[in-house]
Amino acid sequence: MQVSRALFDDVMVPNYAPPAVIPVKGQGSRIWDQEGREYIDFAGGIAVNCLGHCHPAPVKALQEQSEKVWHLANVMTNEPALRLARKLTDATFAERVYFANSGTEANEAALKLARRWAFNEYGEHKDEIISFERSFHGRTFFAVSVGGQKAYSDGFGPKPGAIRHTVFNDLASLEAVISDKTCAVMMEPLQGEGGIIDADPAFIKGVRELCDKHNALLIFDEVQTGVGRTGHLYAYMDTGVTPDILTSAKALGGGFPIGAMLTTAEIASHLKPGTHGSTYGGNPLGCAVAEATFDTVNDDTLLAGVRVRSEQFKKGLEAINARYGIFKDIRGKGLLIGAELIDEHAGRAKEILQAGLKEGLLSLVAGANVVRFTPSLVIPEADIEEGLARFEAAIDSLFGSVAKAG
Repeated sequence: MQVSRALFDDVMVPNYAPPAVIPVKGQGSRIWDQEGREYIDFAGGIAVNCLGHCHPAPVKALQEQSEKVWHLANVMTNEPALRLARKLTDATFAERVYFANSGTEANEAALKLARRWAFNEYGEHKDEIISFERSFHGRTFFAVSVGGQKAYSDGFGPKPGAIRHTVFNDLASLEAVISDKTCAVMMEPLQGEGGIIDADPAFIKGVRELCDKHNALLIFDEVQTGVGRTGHLYAYMDTGVTPDILTSAKALGGGFPIGAMLTTAEIASHLKPGTHGSTYGGNPLGCAVAEATFDTVNDDTLLAGVRVRSEQFKKGLEAINARYGIFKDIRGKGLLIGAELIDEHAGRAKEILQAGLKEGLLSLVAGANVVRFTPSLVIPEADIEEGLARFEAAIDSLFGSVAKAG
C-alpha cells in the first residue's frame, strides 16, 4: 500500500491537521521521514518521549514482556502492574495507584473519585469542582469541561454541572468562590497547553490552605509536568505542597499509552469494586514499558541533567531573541519551555513551527502565541545546539529582514 499524507484525508476523521511529513524511524532525539530526511525532535510527542526514541531500556522491557502476556483486563492483576504501582508509591506521597490508558482517563478517574469521596463523607451537596482559566485536563467530556478553555468544550451539548473556573495565580479569585460545597480543586503546577505558565509558590500554598479550610481535595494534574519533565520526578516535589490526588501519564510510558492516578489509601477506599474501571488499564505491556522508563528517569543524575539542559536551552533561546527581538518572555521549568511572541507577532506561533519543519526541527505550540519545547530529558547537548541553530534559521526565514532592520 502506498502511504502518503493524502491517505490521511481519505481515511481519517479530520480533527487533526498533520503536516506532509510522515516519520518512519526514530533514534534518540532524531527522527527520519519517508524520504530519509532527518529532524531534531524538540517536541517529544508532546512531552511523552521522555527518553527519546527507541531507548534501550523500554525497548528491552517491551520485547521481553511481548513474549509473556499482553493483556488480561482487570479480572486479574499482573506482575508489571504491581511492580510499577509499588515503585510509584515508594517514590511519592501516594499509597494507592489506579492505572488507565491516558492522561484524560487518569483525570476522569481523579474527578470521579473526588466526587465519590465527598458524597460518602459529606453528602450529595458537596459536589463542586473548581479549576482555572487556561487549564487543560484532557478531552473526555468531564475532563474537558473542568479544563478552562471553552474552545475545547463548547459545541457538544450540556456540560457536566457544578464546575467553576477562577483565575490562575490569583488566590483572591479562588477564595471568592471556594466554599464548603467544593469537593475538589484541580490544577496544573505549571500550565502546559495554557501557555507554559508556572504557578507562584505562594499561590500553590494558598490553594492548599483553602482546600484544607473547606475540606476539599487538592488534585494536581501532572500529566505533562510529571516523570522528570521539570527536573524533579514530579513537579509537586519542588513546591512544598502535597496534593491529595495526582495524575500522571505522557512521559510515564515513554511513548507507550498509559496513565495513572495516585492517591492515599483513605481516599482510594471510596472507589470500591464496580465504581470505576478500564479494560486496558494496567495492561502488562504498558506497565512493563512504564516500569523501565520510570526506573531510568527516577535517578538523581538524570534529573540534575534535565536542569542543566534547561539552562542551556533557555540561554540559547535568549541569545536568539537578543538578535531578533520577537519574544516577550522565555519561561518554564526543566524541559517544559515556552517562548511567547511579542504583541506585534501575536498569533504566529504555528508559522514558526512550520518554518522549523522546513529547517529539520520539530517543535510545538501552546496556544497561538507561544512556541513550546518538550524534548527528550536525555537529549544530547550537541543536539540542543544543533536544534537551536535550526530554530534560528526558521526565525530568520520569517523575521530576519524585519528584525535586522529594527
